Amino acid sequence: MDAVSGRAVTGFGQIVAIGCGIVPRRSHGRGRYGQGAGVRAIIDPTMHRADPLLIASLLFLAIVVWLIGRALRQNAVFVRIDARAAPPGSLLPPLTVIVPARNESANIDPCLRSLLAQEYPAQRLRFAVIDDDSQDDTAAIVASLARSDARVSLLRAPPLPAGWKGKVHACWYALQVLPADTEWLCFIDADIRAQPLALATAMQLAQASALDLLSLAPRHELGSVAERLIIPCGLYVLGFSLDRVRIQAPESGDALCTGQFMLMRREAYRQVGGYERVCGSIAEDLDFARLLKRHGFKVRLEDGSAVLVTRMYTGWGTLWPGFAKNLVDMLGGTARTLLTALSAVVLSWAAVLLPVMDATACHGGGARACLALVPAGLGSAAAFALHLVGTRHFAIPIWYGLTFPLGYTAGALIALDSIRRRLFHQVEWKGRTYA
Repeated sequence: MDAVSGRAVTGFGQIVAIGCGIVPRRSHGRGRYGQGAGVRAIIDPTMHRADPLLIASLLFLAIVVWLIGRALRQNAVFVRIDARAAPPGSLLPPLTVIVPARNESANIDPCLRSLLAQEYPAQRLRFAVIDDDSQDDTAAIVASLARSDARVSLLRAPPLPAGWKGKVHACWYALQVLPADTEWLCFIDADIRAQPLALATAMQLAQASALDLLSLAPRHELGSVAERLIIPCGLYVLGFSLDRVRIQAPESGDALCTGQFMLMRREAYRQVGGYERVCGSIAEDLDFARLLKRHGFKVRLEDGSAVLVTRMYTGWGTLWPGFAKNLVDMLGGTARTLLTALSAVVLSWAAVLLPVMDATACHGGGARACLALVPAGLGSAAAFALHLVGTRHFAIPIWYGLTFPLGYTAGALIALDSIRRRLFHQVEWKGRTYA
């Protein structure tokens, strides 16, 4: 340890010692261990107990620094793919894009038009939209586009069998009726907008990396207060809580995946038994990705923000049930969901309240409270800086970076509702209730 780091450790140790009521004093004369004994620590009778504010402030700073460092390390696990056209003379394989759709009249037209504009060999690209008993104009919009482009097919899913979830059934049905000559499948949600090179870029990456499933996370467009308050906090929580390095490792039986974009080898799909194997899952994307990995297939989630964009929800009315339906699965079960929600609320409000409590106690004459204000202020500044900088990434007004305690609190309420729905078999989505 060099002199600088040694002084830093000593200084930190003295702060902890003061907080615990242990005060360093210099010995005069002969110490217990002989003449020249340096500094000895004694228990000051006036400081017989630990100072809770100082200990809490030090702990808060340590947790904030650890969480930010963890998030930065885990973010580096993802490869941000840039749009790239296929080299001249290269031959991209046959690909069928499958879009399950239920009551998507607001999204399906721009989604399909972005797919029809793909710079991918037209004779090797087909689109199948599965209308899952929509109660709006989804099927009519798709039928109109199909009349103008023969690559588009409209399929109507049969009635939902008992025990099946809607989206996974629609995707499964598509594979029962599509021609068998397609080497690759791409499942895309109807709220996705793809840049012209999205499919060509993803295909090249999947082939170059010998992947069996490539999932791409899109960039989020956030238009309403609900989206701007909740979605950034939700993505931070995932960054803080999930061990992406471990999960992405080939030897792990776990997986990261988003059903918004899944590019998959058809042969891999067939060998694991298809979507029928996860027919009852509300988080079929994660469960199917795990199934593939456990059968030895190669799965990756990467950053597709340069080629894909989505607006998942439009306000509280769609956002709350949308997250509540599967948040328990995303966070790893009931116990982890409760722990994550509680931790997020406590830490986010600590960034606001802990410096105020320290400052109040300091103003009242508490010397150690004044000392506690230093780590509390540093931790709070780091937390606010992270969320303020994040507003630029999400392209939202900067003042939303000051509201993150409200975002985590609302997110915790959604998490509790997700647990309630799961326990009482009341998972609802798009007019259906699943047991």
